[in-house]
Amino acid sequence: MFLEFLRNNRYVSAFLAIIRIYLGYTWMTSGWGKITGGFDASGFLQGAVAKAGGDHPAVQGWWATFLENVAIPGANVFSFLVMWGEFLVGVALILGIFTNFAAMLGIVMNFAFVFSGTVSTNAQMILLTAFLLAAGFNAARFGLDRFVIPFIRQMAQKKRNQMKQVVTN
Repeated sequence: MFLEFLRNNRYVSAFLAIIRIYLGYTWMTSGWGKITGGFDASGFLQGAVAKAGGDHPAVQGWWATFLENVAIPGANVFSFLVMWGEFLVGVALILGIFTNFAAMLGIVMNFAFVFSGTVSTNAQMILLTAFLLAAGFNAARFGLDRFVIPFIRQMAQKKRNQMKQVVTN
């Protein structure tokens, strides 16, 4: 019942738009700060690996292994992905375009930061993003998805119809 309310109510969609724009602004400004500030993820990654030791590690061993063997050797790639990923997720959420995809990428980044031992605002962002994901299309009712998603569906249907005609001929 709550999920149906979250997915279909117009008043809820207005509230979700506020959440979506807030999250988008948070992502966009964080990403822009990294883009313009010469962000390098290697220090963060090494700090996360250092948190994997001790009696009560903040970073699990499996994640530290991933960071040591994949992320740190590819720190330049990860730096690029983080700064541009944050910025583009933010822009997409603000505009309400490809909202579910942007929210999914955002929550994946949030979990990666949490796995790396950083709490900050990540837990709050995960919770708010979970509401956007659960709401589905209603989270972008007041956004560009309102126009883009039906257009994509229409184009996909035309393509399917063309493919059916080719198969039957």
